[in-house]
Amino acid sequence: MKTALQTSALLAAINTALAAPASVGETFSVKAKYNQDFKPDATVELVRTALRYGKLASGDVARILERRQDTNGTVVASPPYKFDREYLAEIEIGTPPQKLLLDFDTGSSDLWVFSTETPSAQSTGHTLWNVTASSTAKKLDTYTWSIAYGDKSTSSGDVYTDIVRIGGAEIQNQVVESALQVSQQFTQDTPSSGLLGLAYDKGNTVSPTKQKTWFSNILPRLKEPLFTVRLRHQADGSYNFGYIDKAQYTGDITYTPAFTDDLGHRLFKASGYQVGSGSFEKLSITGTADTGSTAVYLPNRVSDAYWSGVKGVTTQGGFLDSKAYNFPCDAKLPDFTFGIEDAKFTIPGEFINYAPTSEDPTICQGGILGIGTIPEWLGEISIFGDVALKASFVVYDDGKNRLGWAKGA
Repeated sequence: MKTALQTSALLAAINTALAAPASVGETFSVKAKYNQDFKPDATVELVRTALRYGKLASGDVARILERRQDTNGTVVASPPYKFDREYLAEIEIGTPPQKLLLDFDTGSSDLWVFSTETPSAQSTGHTLWNVTASSTAKKLDTYTWSIAYGDKSTSSGDVYTDIVRIGGAEIQNQVVESALQVSQQFTQDTPSSGLLGLAYDKGNTVSPTKQKTWFSNILPRLKEPLFTVRLRHQADGSYNFGYIDKAQYTGDITYTPAFTDDLGHRLFKASGYQVGSGSFEKLSITGTADTGSTAVYLPNRVSDAYWSGVKGVTTQGGFLDSKAYNFPCDAKLPDFTFGIEDAKFTIPGEFINYAPTSEDPTICQGGILGIGTIPEWLGEISIFGDVALKASFVVYDDGKNRLGWAKGA
């Protein structure tokens, strides 16, 4: 490991991320490996998303997870919780290459990893990036990174540059953030060694100067300035860079303008929704297609409309009027359809059956949740997470500032 001590060397490392070996017009694919140990829990997912996106009062996490109350007033104890990820993808860091499985997250902009600098109490069970074993790692001495979560916990640490390879494509001097402190929501997710942010650069947390994501650095090299996401229900999926694989979708791709917020999310406007075979309700919904969230979060009026026709449904108390929904596992759930421009895309009801509750295997949790008054700190963003993405093929086209949706094949 080398240390960048001189100002000129430091600035050069930060401002010059090189791609090698390289040629313009490159394309490559990365497998999104389905995590067989994934244990979905809608309440945990609701809390985790609140931590990622906004403000959650100190103590609320423990209160919500330790005691859960449904609308009938029944209080049940919660088992130990795991904030695990449904899909992971492999990258290589350093010289010689060290393989790590990361969560490819379109809802964040940092590449951070568990490393040999991470305290053992927070890194047990994780595959670590061995900083000192990489001859090409360079520490940026005056730089730090820190991500603050709504419960006042943080993930933070040192900043390095090193070679990062994904799908055979290599970026030299890519900023890699080494964790010295990790929020509990990540320490218990042992299959994952960190996150690879794929949102816009403006969401990066490195200080004193924000850094480019790996995708931003590889972008000029790609045949087309885009990447696509094809996740599959309880199966491996893929992230494709620089090209659109026509075998991964059916019908046409419908594009809609992409815009952003202060956190660097790629946002879009959905045009409305439909429950089952009912009528299509026109409603402008600002959303983000977020691979880092497993569920779908919609305004309460929309989530209530979806669950109102399901017999035996109950709502689980959350926070800021957010809602999680439980229902008898033998109930047949209706499909949920959302609009993109003039096209419509459907999430099959079976995908919305999130998981049985840990307290009663005959009661299941719903994968569509209500965001309540969370928009006060979400910026009125609905979240189209993996439950929606598993039914779709999504194009993140930064070259034309747009998002494309098609039915997944």
